[in-house]
Amino acid sequence: MQDFLPVTKKEMKERGWNQVDFVYISGDAYVDHPSFGTAIISRLLESRGYKVGIISQPDWKKKESIQVFGEPRLGFLVSAGNMDSMVNHYTVSKKHRQKDSYSPGGQMGLRPDRAVIVYSNLIRQIYKKTPIILGGIEASLRRLAHYDYWDNKVKHSVLLDSGADLISYGMGEHSIIEIAEALDSGLPVEEITFIAGTVFKCKDLSRVYEPIILPSYEEIKEDKKAYADSFAVQYQNTDPFTAKPMAESYGTKGYIVQNPPAMPLSQEEMDDVYALPYTEKVHPMYEKMGGIPALEEIKFSLTSNRGCFGGCNFCALTFHQGRILQTRSHESLIEEATRMTKDPDFKGYIHDVGGPTADFRQTSCQKQLTKGVCKNKQCLFPTPCKNLTVDHSDYVSLLRKLRKIPGVKKVFIRSGVRFDYVVADRDKTFLRELVEHHVSGQLRVAPEHVSDQVLKYMGKPSHSVYQQFLKEYDDANRKTGKQQYAVPYFMSSHPGCTMKEAVKLAEYVRDLGFTPEQVQDFYPTPSTLSTCMYYTGIHPLTGEKVYVPKNPHEKAIQRALMQYKNPANRELVLEGLKMTGRMDLVGYGPKCLIRPIREGHGEHPGGENGSRNGNRNNSRGGNRNIKNRNNNRSEAYGNSRTTRTTGKGQENFRENSRDKSISKKNTIRNTHKKNSRGGRK
Repeated sequence: MQDFLPVTKKEMKERGWNQVDFVYISGDAYVDHPSFGTAIISRLLESRGYKVGIISQPDWKKKESIQVFGEPRLGFLVSAGNMDSMVNHYTVSKKHRQKDSYSPGGQMGLRPDRAVIVYSNLIRQIYKKTPIILGGIEASLRRLAHYDYWDNKVKHSVLLDSGADLISYGMGEHSIIEIAEALDSGLPVEEITFIAGTVFKCKDLSRVYEPIILPSYEEIKEDKKAYADSFAVQYQNTDPFTAKPMAESYGTKGYIVQNPPAMPLSQEEMDDVYALPYTEKVHPMYEKMGGIPALEEIKFSLTSNRGCFGGCNFCALTFHQGRILQTRSHESLIEEATRMTKDPDFKGYIHDVGGPTADFRQTSCQKQLTKGVCKNKQCLFPTPCKNLTVDHSDYVSLLRKLRKIPGVKKVFIRSGVRFDYVVADRDKTFLRELVEHHVSGQLRVAPEHVSDQVLKYMGKPSHSVYQQFLKEYDDANRKTGKQQYAVPYFMSSHPGCTMKEAVKLAEYVRDLGFTPEQVQDFYPTPSTLSTCMYYTGIHPLTGEKVYVPKNPHEKAIQRALMQYKNPANRELVLEGLKMTGRMDLVGYGPKCLIRPIREGHGEHPGGENGSRNGNRNNSRGGNRNIKNRNNNRSEAYGNSRTTRTTGKGQENFRENSRDKSISKKNTIRNTHKKNSRGGRK
C-alpha cells in the first residue's frame, strides 16, 4: 500500500532522507486525495524525484511549528488550502462560521485569517533567504492588487504582503514543475521571471518583454474608475494563447509582474495527474479527531473536467482555472470508478461525475485549442455564440460506461448542468438520460434570478431560457414516466438588483409554491467581475454605472422578500413593498405576499395560507424546501477539485446567508425521502 508523505522528521529519516527538497505548508488537514491540492502538487513533485514533507495546519503562533523538517533544500510551498481562508472563516454578513470542513472533526480555528500571509511571514522570521512559493485559491485570486470585502479596501498583491518570492497561480501542475527544475539547477529565485502561470516582484521592468502597464496601486486605491479599467485589462488577459505580461507599480517598492497563464493540461497529462499514487485517505493522525468532513462529501465522486466557458460574472473560475476546457479520458475515469467499488464504504452510488460544469466535455469551439478564447465575447452569454459546439455525446457515452461497471447501482450528477447549454443542444438524448438515470427526485439548477436586468449583470442567460429548460425537463420526465422536480437557486443583492427586482423575484417564488429555508446573498470575493462592480459601481467591460445594494438593511429586505412567509420577516417585507409602491401585494388575495394587520387581532403568521400557495406540485418548484448550498469549491495549490465538494462549489466563492425560518409552519415540506442529486450551474 502507498504510504503518506512524511509529516514528521522521524518519518523523513525512516525514508532515508536527511533533508526534504520542499516543505509544503497548508491550511487544510492532510488528505492524500486528488480533490485536495496538497495531494496533487506533492505527489506530482514526488513523481519527478523531489522529496516533499507536509506540514498541515501549523500553529502560526509558534515558530517551531514550521521547523518540523528544518530548512528545505529548494523552498517552501505555501497554500491557505482548498478555500480562501476568509471565505472559510466568515459568512457574507462577516459572522464567524461554525464549521471548517477541511479540518479534523470540522473544528474551526486551526488556520489563521489571510493564511498565506501569516504562514509566509512566519517562515521569513526564521529562514530569511529560503525561497517561498505561494499557491492555491487564496494566492491565485489575490495575485495583483484587489478589493478586499472584509476590510473594505484595496489591498496589495499578496506577494508583497507575504514576503514570498513567487506565486504559482491557476492550475499549478506545469508551473510548479518548472519552478522546481529552475531551483534545482541552481538558479536564484529572483531570476525566475520567465515561467508561465507565475507572478514575481522586481525593481524595474528590464527583464519583462513588452508588458502591459496597469494603473499603479496608488491610482486604483484612490480612483474606482482606474480600478475598473485595470480589472478589465486583467480580465482580457486570462487566456494562455493571447495574454501578455502585466506589470503593476508599487512606487519605491518596485513592480508586481504577472506572466501569462500556463497552458492547459492535455488529456494525457490530466490522466497522469489523477493516476498518481494517492492513498485516497485522510492521514491516520486525524482518525481519533473525527476525520475530515470534506473527504466524506466527495469520496465517491469523479472529476471529469476542469475549466469553464460559462463565464458567470460572480465566479472566479475565469481567473483561476480559465475558460478552456480540459478533460480526463473515459479509461481514466472508469479505472477510478472501478477502484471505488472495492472500497468497503462504497454502497453502489457514484455521487457525481463532473467539474465546474458537469456536462462540459469539450472546448466550446475548435479555435480555442490553437488561438485561445475570444477576448471580448462570451461563449454562452448573452446568447450562444454561432461557433459554439454543442454536443453531449461524449458525456452520454461516459455515463453509460460508468453505469455498466459491476457494483455500481446508480450514477448521479450533482455538480450542475448548464441549462442554457442543454437547451441549445438539438439532440435531447442527454436530457432524456439525465432524467431517466442520473436524478433522484430533484435536479438542482441555478437560474439565479428572474429579472433580465439582473441576469445581464450576472452574465447569465435571460429568464426565458430557463423557462424553456423547465418545459423540456417536464417533457422528458413525462416521457420517461418520472415525477421529478427542478430546484432553482436564487441570489439576492447582486449588483444591478434594485428593490423592484427583488420584489419581482419574491413574486416568482410565490408562484412556485416553495419557501427557501436559506437565502444566498451575493458574496464579493476577490477577482470576480461582480466584485469589481460591487466595489466600483462600474461594469468594467462596458463602463456602465451599476446600482449596487450595499446597505445591510436593504440587503436584509431583499433576503426577507424571498422568505416572505417567515413571520419574523414581515416588517422587512412590508418595508420593501412600501419602497416599491407594491402595496397591492398586502392583502388576502392569492397573489398577496403578506396579510394586513387587523386592529385587535394578531397577524397571520405567514404570507398565504398553505392551501393557496403550497399545493403546487410541478417541476417549477412543488413540494420541497430549498436546502443550504455551501459554495466551498474545492480549490487547491494551483488546483481545483470543483466537483468533489458535494457539488456545492466555491468557484465563485458564493455564500449562504443563514436566515433559517423561525417557524416551519408554512414551509412546504419536501415529500421526497432521497437526497437531491443535482448540482449548480
